[in-house]
Amino acid sequence: MSSTDGPPPIFVATMSVMLGVVVLSVVFSIIRYACEYLTPPQTENQNPASANEAAEQRGVDVIWEAGQTMERFLQEIQRDKPVRFTSQRLKNFTTNYKTRLGFGGFGEVFQGQFPNGVKIAVKVLNRNLGRIAEEQFMAEVGTIGRTYHINLVRLYGFCHDQHMTALVYEFMENGSLDKYLFNKMRSIEWEKLHEIAIGTAKGLAYLHEECQQRIIHYDIKPENVLLDVNFSPRVADFGLAKLCDRNRTHVTISGYKGTPGYSAPEFLSGNYPITHKCDVYSFGMVLFEIVGRRRNAIVGASETLDWFPKHVWEEYDKGELAAMISGACGIEEKNREKAKRTCMVALWCVQDSPEARPPMSAVVKMLEGTVEVLPPPKPFRYLDIIRMTALRSADSSDGSGFSSESRWYKETTPIMAKHDIQMATC
Repeated sequence: MSSTDGPPPIFVATMSVMLGVVVLSVVFSIIRYACEYLTPPQTENQNPASANEAAEQRGVDVIWEAGQTMERFLQEIQRDKPVRFTSQRLKNFTTNYKTRLGFGGFGEVFQGQFPNGVKIAVKVLNRNLGRIAEEQFMAEVGTIGRTYHINLVRLYGFCHDQHMTALVYEFMENGSLDKYLFNKMRSIEWEKLHEIAIGTAKGLAYLHEECQQRIIHYDIKPENVLLDVNFSPRVADFGLAKLCDRNRTHVTISGYKGTPGYSAPEFLSGNYPITHKCDVYSFGMVLFEIVGRRRNAIVGASETLDWFPKHVWEEYDKGELAAMISGACGIEEKNREKAKRTCMVALWCVQDSPEARPPMSAVVKMLEGTVEVLPPPKPFRYLDIIRMTALRSADSSDGSGFSSESRWYKETTPIMAKHDIQMATC
């Protein structure tokens, strides 16, 4: 048979396969149409297992579609943790440390910016301090690095290599609270200062009562309260901070911590254990300065000490606190009730016994005015004890000078030499 008598066998086989595929497709389409459109919808009693399977499949589809959203979420969580930067990246962020914001004994602070435009503050620690700088670095990263609260400064990251040790924080546009308290311009209204006090108290309450491990700051003062663009406060500088378990009633420390004029008396007298209530005392001292818009301790021309917290107690004890608030403090009538309440809260915070001081959560409630503030007892009784000790030491001395206890008291309590008071400015 010649090749012209009919189509080749291969062609016939190919056409047969294609025809079979078409027929199967038509049959499958008919069956699918019958299942989807001719079968009546099932009720709750009809084949619940199939309904559950369909629901599960829809759930799987939704989860699959949300996969990318979940990945973005996890990436954002990862970004919230402190990042370890290289020294070269910090150099780039700060444009070779062009703008210095401030400096102190532990190092310098420079303004910088991330590539996405977010402003930062880079604190470069002084490595010449050796172990002290290392301890401050570990305290900062170990405490503020594991927390997040609207009233705590945020730690974006850090650097520790052979070149430098540094900490990277969010940038606070309005600097620290002290420059608004202790100048004659009074560029912040007292009502805003009261809001700053409440925000600071909330930050401390979070550290003391809401963290998994309690965090004691040890150095609360106006210089360590930073203000953002809206003058919202952030507690900062955790270089002395310490983590402690909640089931421990007190902590063991070596040496003096904090700033003279703000530190609790138990650091000096040793009559009470060191607890988180030392922060409460320091915050009370800050409240006095917010009410008075002045340093608590001012040395006059005759080297006599003008100590504001004592004046507040004396006027309160005489029932003349309102007159002092309107007169010496110059607070307007609309804010006088808040100012009086703030003074009473401050007097509670600075009680001699740590147990007598309220927890910071109660301080927040009292400042906000949601509870009635009860009359505080007399604070500063420890000063009378120290004075008596000083007199006895002076009587028994050989005239060559103060005893070590008297000198220790004079250098580290509110009754101190003029150059000691100036230490509170940094």
